[in-house]
Amino acid sequence: MSGQLERCEREWHELEGEFQELQYKRHASQEEAELVQQMAANIKERQNVFFNMEAYLPKKNGLYLNLVLGNVNVTLLSNQAKFAYKDEYEKFKLYLTIILLLGAVACRFVLHYRVTDEVFNFLLVWYYCTLTIRESILISNGSRIKGWWVSHHYVSTFLSGVMLTWPNGLIYQKFRNQFLAFSIFQSCVQFLQYYYQRGCLYRLRALGERNHLDLTVEGFQSWMWRGLTFLLPFLFCGHFWQLYNAVTLFELSTHEECREWQVFVLALTFLILFLGNFLTTLKVVHAKLQKNRGKTKQL
Repeated sequence: MSGQLERCEREWHELEGEFQELQYKRHASQEEAELVQQMAANIKERQNVFFNMEAYLPKKNGLYLNLVLGNVNVTLLSNQAKFAYKDEYEKFKLYLTIILLLGAVACRFVLHYRVTDEVFNFLLVWYYCTLTIRESILISNGSRIKGWWVSHHYVSTFLSGVMLTWPNGLIYQKFRNQFLAFSIFQSCVQFLQYYYQRGCLYRLRALGERNHLDLTVEGFQSWMWRGLTFLLPFLFCGHFWQLYNAVTLFELSTHEECREWQVFVLALTFLILFLGNFLTTLKVVHAKLQKNRGKTKQL
């Protein structure tokens, strides 16, 4: 297996080098243009083969999985098992998003008790903790979720934990309704994302443009450009609501009645979430626009 992997990787790099060399030629003949297209298809095929072979190689668990599960082998040995686990992960996110939406609505409009708020915040902590564990297992099995969208759930876990420890009082009550309204909006947007992303991923997998272990995310990635750009206004609205939460909490932290450390920490955490989400989404959109502009110039 390792010999095949090395050979595949070597051929892939050779093809990629030749492909880039041909791309730099401005006045290519018809034969060269066809060769470029053929090489692009070969590179894509080699990438998929290389990725699939790599997914079956034994991997060490990351630090987080070692801390949570110990040195346990979490590699799934068949594509069917991997896809089934990924599908369970997607269903888990969808169902819990609906439950969290209902919980936030109930706490905001019906149940005005601190104990119900604590149950809701505990559910958030459990949800994000479970997501991080499941995502780590999927990454160990070849899923390509990475970057900020992985870190985002760790930050959200921390934020939910701090909310859970925030004692009831004047400052808490001043922020409570705003946080619950934000949670309602966020759950609605996440539901839309999961619902439409699953359909988009299914279509792209059928076309061979995405891997079977690619996941829905709580943000915007390049593959969503075709068909899911209508979600961008909702995403940016959610990002700026996070900024609004941060500003509100920073103001509350200067209130004369404020004695809780949670207020400033939550303000800082919401600010980190805003910066991470906003800048990552902006980077994806900018890169996609630049790529489309480059294609237009070539035509």
